[in-house]
Order: sequence, then structure tokens, then C-alpha cells
Amino acid sequence: MEKRLIAPVIITACIVLFCVLSAVVGLILIDEVGLAAAAVWLVIMLAIIGIHIFILAQRVKEIRSGEEDDLGKY
Repeated sequence: MEKRLIAPVIITACIVLFCVLSAVVGLILIDEVGLAAAAVWLVIMLAIIGIHIFILAQRVKEIRSGEEDDLGKY
């Protein structure tokens, strides 16, 4: 793995881990918060995970294409 890819991968992994743990806690607390609230929380956490994985894929493409700084576009 390239050195430049380490930080984005670690940050994405931490965010995904946090979201997974938050979703699990939401499912554990389903009796206290209700089924609808737990379902909404689960959907939100899954959406955040999906968005971050998509962003990571875009960043990896940018790094591999040689365009590391987005400011060059402006």
C-alpha cells in the first residue's frame, strides 16, 4: 500500500468502526428507544458507512491518478 493511502484508509476504518458500534448500541437499546427509532438510527449509520466508503474510493482514485491536491482545479 502506498504511503499516501494510509491516512485516508485509517480514518475511514475508524469512522466505519464507530458507526458499526453505534448501530450495535442502537440495536441493544431497542427496548428503550423503540423499534422505529432504532431502525432510523440503523439506516443513518449504514448511510454514513456507505458515504465514507464511496469517498475513500474517490480519494484512492485521485491519489493513484497523481492528482493529490484538489486546489489545482480552481
